[in-house]
Order: sequence, then C-alpha cells, then structure tokens
Amino acid sequence: MKNSTVKLYDRISLNRDFPEYNLKQGDIATFIDTIPDPEGLEEGYILEVFNALSESIDVLTVPKSAVEPLQPN
Repeated sequence: MKNSTVKLYDRISLNRDFPEYNLKQGDIATFIDTIPDPEGLEEGYILEVFNALSESIDVLTVPKSAVEPLQPN
C-alpha cells in the first residue's frame, strides 16, 4: 500500500471488508485523522463514511494498511 500520498481529508478506498461496520472492500471514505497504535505496531486511520446523499453515517478507525488512495480507474 502506497498511502504516503494520502493527505488529510482525502477520499480513500478500503482494501478489505469490515463486517462489524457493514463495509466492504472498495467502499469509499474520507481520511480525517491518524491515531497511534498503543503497542507501536501500526498507525490507525480515522475515517468518516458517507452515504450516497453525502450524509455522515459512521466514523471508524482502521489500520493504515486497510486503505488505498483513490485511483482514476
């Protein structure tokens, strides 16, 4: 994952499913902050998920490796 290009408020794509949030690989979210791993293993990304009407439906934290920048294709 080359998410060094992910900047604050960028829209990103999930690269795996998160059934606990009812989210699937390929879903789009907005990157809003980072959070350190208390064990120092992997930084977390705080994401905000919106529905098709641009209404916020959830805020969640996922591992940095679970997101990818949006691609033009």
